[in-house]
Amino acid sequence: MIRTPICELFGIKYPIFQGGMAWVADASLAAAVSNAGGLGIIAGMNSNGEQLRAEIRKCREMTSKPFGVNVMLMSPFVDEVAHTVVEEHVSILTTGAGNPGKYMPAWLEAGIRVVPVVASIGFARLAEKRGACAVIAEGAESGGHIGKLHTMALVPQICDAVKIPVLAAGGIGDGRGVAAALMLGAQGVQVGTRFLVAKECTISQTYKDKVIKASELDTVVTGESLGDAVRSLKTPFSREFEKKEHEADISREELEKFGAGALRRAAREGDAQNGCFLAGEIAGLIKKEQSAKEMIEEIFGEAEKVLGGADQWVK
Repeated sequence: MIRTPICELFGIKYPIFQGGMAWVADASLAAAVSNAGGLGIIAGMNSNGEQLRAEIRKCREMTSKPFGVNVMLMSPFVDEVAHTVVEEHVSILTTGAGNPGKYMPAWLEAGIRVVPVVASIGFARLAEKRGACAVIAEGAESGGHIGKLHTMALVPQICDAVKIPVLAAGGIGDGRGVAAALMLGAQGVQVGTRFLVAKECTISQTYKDKVIKASELDTVVTGESLGDAVRSLKTPFSREFEKKEHEADISREELEKFGAGALRRAAREGDAQNGCFLAGEIAGLIKKEQSAKEMIEEIFGEAEKVLGGADQWVK
């Protein structure tokens, strides 16, 4: 069985976090992942303080295992959310899309373990200095908001740069990915795209079907001209966004207005024409729906097998 210091640090059976995906990562998915031995994460991005509070309490009714909350630092409700997680005695936070430095003193004083998602060595070092207990090094293969470096290059450099544990993310969806991440120096992984098709994930069936049907070439990166690159599945919306992004006469405001609400339309309404279906490059490997428990056990069973046979090429 694969156990790393991540397991002891967060009180989990397997060294795997579920990504805090907006409009996706609710109490149902987080509780299922935690009950299966990983660390489930509730997305705080599109919630105000009271909405998040309700989701946290719902999750506690569904699991007695550790779970966390993802704080999206670009959220208009971030101040509320930052206060709510303290009030609700959330013990683990992941953060994304910004620097959590403003909130770190209060979170650390409350005994919260903070794990920022980072896409560069500089940000990883800053997070360590500010008191993060671990970092998630996320490569550009991942779905949603991405940086410029890819997982294979990013993870070992961050492992060399900090003393705190590193989890790898981006392009990881099976046991081979977990084995590779461990060989790069990571002590665990964060997985997002594969959990989109978990039976306990409450997104639209249209979204799940698109992930299952996706090939290795079916994702596209848009938003780079806005300084906010995002990876999603190729759809009528993403193609139109990409087209508009390269039109000289369209303003930033018009482009942002065109994209507003597109993720919600995908995740909650299953709008195949006007929705933005965020997914990573790993979508091409995903072929079926499973329970979170089946996924996690399969992933780590595969990883053990891969690592056990790793010496076949070394004489």
